[in-house]
Amino acid sequence: MSFVIRRLGSQDRDAYRAIRHKALSDHPEAFVSTAEAFARKSDAELVQTLDALTIFAAVLPDGSVGGINAFMRHDGAKERHRGWMIQVYVRPEHRGTGMAQALVEHLLEHARAEVLQVHLGVWSENLPAIRLYQRLGFKTYGTEPRYLFVNGRYIDEHLMVRFLDKAPGDQK
Repeated sequence: MSFVIRRLGSQDRDAYRAIRHKALSDHPEAFVSTAEAFARKSDAELVQTLDALTIFAAVLPDGSVGGINAFMRHDGAKERHRGWMIQVYVRPEHRGTGMAQALVEHLLEHARAEVLQVHLGVWSENLPAIRLYQRLGFKTYGTEPRYLFVNGRYIDEHLMVRFLDKAPGDQK
């Protein structure tokens, strides 16, 4: 599978809107945001999001977006050593192709210049994602019970971290 990973900018607003809405619609259990709330966002709000976050996309030869993830960092003096990987999503037809791994590795490489560790939250039942994160050196440090309430049931979320100043196998 051929794709290029690049950062999305304001010119990618419509492509970002499409893939983010699909992620929220297809997997409400995996994200805090809802598809309905996202659909109400104005073009200006989406451009603001694209400017505020570092959002990467796997762009296919036809120009379509096959997957995304985003990096977020707080600038507070006591927490600027930490970053977060959020909004991870790969379209179903591209899962198992290495696209998700390439997106995560790209984000980690970007994060190395900014932080010492990258955190993420993942739905406790999303075993393929958990296995991918573990393979890339993330370790679970906690579980937030009843993190979300979606479609009449509670969703637990695992909290994971990857220390960038340590080898992937030495994450303690």
